[in-house]
Amino acid sequence: MSEIFHIFASIMTDEQIAAKKEHAGEKKASMKRRDDHHDYTERRMYMITLEVEGRRPVFGRLVGNAFAPKGSIDEPRIELTALGQAVQSEWMGIHDYYPQIEVMTVQMMPDHMHGILFVREQLPVHLGQVISGFKAGCRKAEKALIAAAEPQPTENGAGAIEKEARPTEKRTVSSQQVTALPLQGLLVPQQGTSQAYRPLFAKGYNDLILRSYDELPAWQNYLHDNPRRLLMKRARPEWLRPFFGLQIGQHCFSGIGNRELLKAAKRKAVRVSRRLSDEEIAREVERYMEEARQGAVLVSPAISPGEKRVMRAAFNAGLPTIVIMENGFTPLSKPHGEQFYACGQGTLLMLSPWEHHNEKRLLTAAQCTQMNLMALELCE
Repeated sequence: MSEIFHIFASIMTDEQIAAKKEHAGEKKASMKRRDDHHDYTERRMYMITLEVEGRRPVFGRLVGNAFAPKGSIDEPRIELTALGQAVQSEWMGIHDYYPQIEVMTVQMMPDHMHGILFVREQLPVHLGQVISGFKAGCRKAEKALIAAAEPQPTENGAGAIEKEARPTEKRTVSSQQVTALPLQGLLVPQQGTSQAYRPLFAKGYNDLILRSYDELPAWQNYLHDNPRRLLMKRARPEWLRPFFGLQIGQHCFSGIGNRELLKAAKRKAVRVSRRLSDEEIAREVERYMEEARQGAVLVSPAISPGEKRVMRAAFNAGLPTIVIMENGFTPLSKPHGEQFYACGQGTLLMLSPWEHHNEKRLLTAAQCTQMNLMALELCE
């Protein structure tokens, strides 16, 4: 892999960070921003996400059934193109260039990829240089595949040179070439451009830094289930994409999930006092669960411990719930983990009357009161 861009200091000082922000202009939402306070050469585990330029589906094709059990022949998976296979091989070969890195896993998707890297020893370069070298290796493999799929001149019996096939003729190619051929139309230069090819990857990358080993199984499950989630998104996009401007009474909500739950014949606001004992809370849980089993949609911000227990019990049982949240949503927001599957199955709706924020905030007493009143209004 080639080292193709200059790397600055791994960790910037507070003064450098302040100077950078001073000239950076307005801060825009981005999933590709580095952590200024983190040393990207140190021993740590990372989940890396890379997108194809223009989100072109050049790595493979999604097949399977979104609701097929794990291990079955219909379990969702990606059938890779020749380019997808080459990129996957390049990722698994990162250790050959940087022996300090253990490649944990990779999940190829049609138009992007996820991988987990474990930096076991101090790197001689910033992690970004490793990713740039990987991109350069993929670019080289991409060019080789395109060249292999091009018609090659052959010499006829009279010594003249003729092409294997004219541009308008069909050619017989191997199964590996067939998977690569559709890429040609996506990689040739656009009219009026001087570049030989479009970039394979979009600029930059997203990284998540492992903060606790408890997160690793969740990462691995996330990667493994990515094809299944994509199939679910295609099956019910209206339940898995954020929406905005939902006017209910005096409030305007953003959210994700099944908005049809708002039309249920019976909606029940969950209110459980903090003063109740564990035994009393258990009785409240059963009371609300019985109503949910009879068709009621439970609605709550789930603030008190008792409310949390009620909503968790209903969620675990696959019963429909509407949750009011303090933090809003952005166009890039998506449900995670259990919430994703509940939204995909139509049993969850998450709503917020406030704008999204990145920092953690504690609920105020006024907000708690507002959210509980909203739950009552949603049940009218």
